[in-house]
This record gives sequence, C-alpha cells and structure tokens, in this order.
Amino acid sequence: MSKDYYKILGVNKDASQEEIKRAYRLLAQKYHPDKAGGDEKKFKEINEAYQILSDDKKRTQYDQFGADFSSFAQGFGGQAGFAGQGINFEDLFQGFSAQGGDFSDIFGDIFSTFGGRGRTRHYKTKARDISVDLELTLEDIYKGINKDIKLQKLIKCPVCRGSGRESGSSMRKCPTCKGSGEIHQTRRTFFGSFSQITTCSNCQGEGEIPEKICSKCHGKGVIKDAETTTISIPFGVDDGQIIKLEGQGEAGGKGEVPGDLYIRIHLKKHKYFIKKGDDIYYELLISFTQATLGDKIEIPTLEKKVNLKIPAGIQSGKLIRIRGKGLSRAAGGRGDQLVKIQVETPQKISQKAKELLEKLKDEGI
Repeated sequence: MSKDYYKILGVNKDASQEEIKRAYRLLAQKYHPDKAGGDEKKFKEINEAYQILSDDKKRTQYDQFGADFSSFAQGFGGQAGFAGQGINFEDLFQGFSAQGGDFSDIFGDIFSTFGGRGRTRHYKTKARDISVDLELTLEDIYKGINKDIKLQKLIKCPVCRGSGRESGSSMRKCPTCKGSGEIHQTRRTFFGSFSQITTCSNCQGEGEIPEKICSKCHGKGVIKDAETTTISIPFGVDDGQIIKLEGQGEAGGKGEVPGDLYIRIHLKKHKYFIKKGDDIYYELLISFTQATLGDKIEIPTLEKKVNLKIPAGIQSGKLIRIRGKGLSRAAGGRGDQLVKIQVETPQKISQKAKELLEKLKDEGI
C-alpha cells in the first residue's frame, strides 16, 4: 500500500515548509522511542515522511510518482541512510523549547556530539523549590511590608561553605572521570552510533573530590536547618498572587543550583472593609435624622481616620466615593474607598420620640 507522507505528518498537500517542520517537531516529540508511550516504528515513519517533504526536489518527485518514489526510504534506519541526508537538527529544533517543547531533554546529548563534533555541556541540576502561604491584611498590601519567614530547608553547610570538604583537607583528582568532569559514552540508536558526553556523577562535573569529606554535611555541601528569610512584599499585591524569589529555595548541593521560593498571598478578612479590585468598600450605619438633616462623621480608612460629610436627604444604599483611599493600581495611582450608606431604623423609641414622629408623619415626612 502506498504511503501518504502528507497524511503521516497530518498536513495538507499545499503545506508550507514551516508547517511541515512544525508538524514534524510535534509528532517526533510525541512518538520518540526514548519517551514513555513512544513508538519506534511510528517515529521512523514520521522521519521518512519528513525526509521527503522537507526537500523540495524529492517532494516534487513524490508528488509525481507517489508510491514509486520509495528508494530513499530503503536505506532509512541505518547511519548512512539517515545521517547522509544532511538534516540540520540544531536548526530544526532551535527555539522549540520556547514553544513548549522538550526536545533538548530527548536529543540534547546526541545532537551536541552529532557527527563527532563533541561539545562539552555541564548541566547543573536544580535544588528543590519551596512554596509557602503568607497571610496579609489590607493594611499590609496598602503600603507594602517586610515579613520574616522561618523555614526548615536545606541550607549551605556553614562548616565547609558548600564545598563538601573538611577544613584543612585538600582536593584530589576524581578517579571516575580522571579529572575531566565528564563521562564519555558511545550510544547506539536507530540513527547510528553516537558519542555522548555526560557530567560525572561522582564529582558533579568539578573534576575533583575532597581527600576528606566534611563531617558536618558528609560531603553533600548542604544540611537541613532552620533559616529566617526576610521577604519584601510590595504594595498592591493581590489575593492569590504568587511572588517568586529566585535562589531562595533549598540550597544546592555539589553540582546543583539553589531552588526558588514561591510565596502565595492570602488576604485576611477585614473587620471593616471589603476589597473589590483596587477599591475598598465600607458600610456606614446612620440614623434617620442624620440621613435627613446631614452630618459629618469620622470613619476609618486604610491609612487613618477621616471626616466624611453626609449630605442632607441621603438615601439608604447610596455610595459616597472617597478618591485615592483604595489600593495601588498596576497602572499607577490608587483606587477609591466607597462608603455605602445604610439608614438604620430604630426598633425601640421613647414615647416622646414617638409623638415627634407622629407630628412628622402629619407633615408628610
């Protein structure tokens, strides 16, 4: 049965080279045999299709002769049949990680030495990230605040300062990598044989190990201990927002870089205010006479108390806006404080007050 290379890559017959390349990237990532759920047969078929359709001359011949154009595929799977085709993998997969792909993990070591062009790469692993929840008040986020957080985590060993070496001890050449910091291996794949260079796991790429390891950290360079971290919380942060502090997670041991610290902000329920975006709302109870005659009442804000003028004849539910007394806005400036008026109806009144109200009723009030 003839092979439909366009169908294999999932592209139309008029697809551009960029569309063909993009389709190949995604499918090769999905079916690569080194990945969980990979399919070597499917992967070879995808590569075969790409070999044809990525070459304008071969693609034209394939479009003309269809299934009769198969001589190229016969040699596919061996070193000569594949490597001889001149695919520039570094060009093909350049920038793929930025699009969400992870081909650097799959092919990085192979392509770094493809064709014998060895290129040393020392990849440092990352220590564990830490996530903590931090509860703040509206007053905290109104002006910004520094908070001290005590964390139990891996920290750099205070004795050897992360070197893993006992004080006064010297370093010696790593016997595993002979001081190079690298392990050279030959890897056989269906592409052919490739020279692979990896970081030495014994010295973590440093090429040296201590003659005597640190008695405090046992050569790891890190210990578990409590450490207080001061966090600067900027004004205007929001509920649920996450602040990332690079390098403030667990300390990295030998061959590792420190992890990051993630702070998730939680806002406490406020006694007076309700936050809505950059504005805050405050409910003010006033009497019937205050609503009718007007008044001046002292109310709280996030900064200090202010006098609020209540206009005569104000209705229950009316909002009075106090500009600039809300929270900081991303675009600059501050939101407002909105005061919602609630006219309180007394449940018990004196006889005299009742008589006065009866008179007001007679007046139509």
